[in-house]
Amino acid sequence: QVQLVESGGGLVQAGGSLRLSCAASGSITSFIDMDWYRQAPGEQRELVAGITSGGGKVYANSVKGRFTISRDNARNTVYLEMIRLKPEDTGVYYCNANGYWGTSWGQGTQVTVSS
Repeated sequence: QVQLVESGGGLVQAGGSLRLSCAASGSITSFIDMDWYRQAPGEQRELVAGITSGGGKVYANSVKGRFTISRDNARNTVYLEMIRLKPEDTGVYYCNANGYWGTSWGQGTQVTVSS
């Protein structure tokens, strides 16, 4: 089973930036894809951004132009660069990976954007 550990969350003012990291216990080059989800209080978990093994990327409409997902295969880490943050970006951000073993989730990292 692959383990995922997120980091980089915190409290930031609206308009600010954060970079989230997701470190995997295995080689991410063998993963089908890795994704970032978020869950706001009282809301369902939603896909924010994803990146495939081939480098293809997908973003939620609400974050296009503000968030960038990237990967560092040498560090087995996926990043989510977030700029121009808004209060509605507040939530717990989870890393997800899909591969031959199935699906793994990280424990989540809290992002709070104050207005």
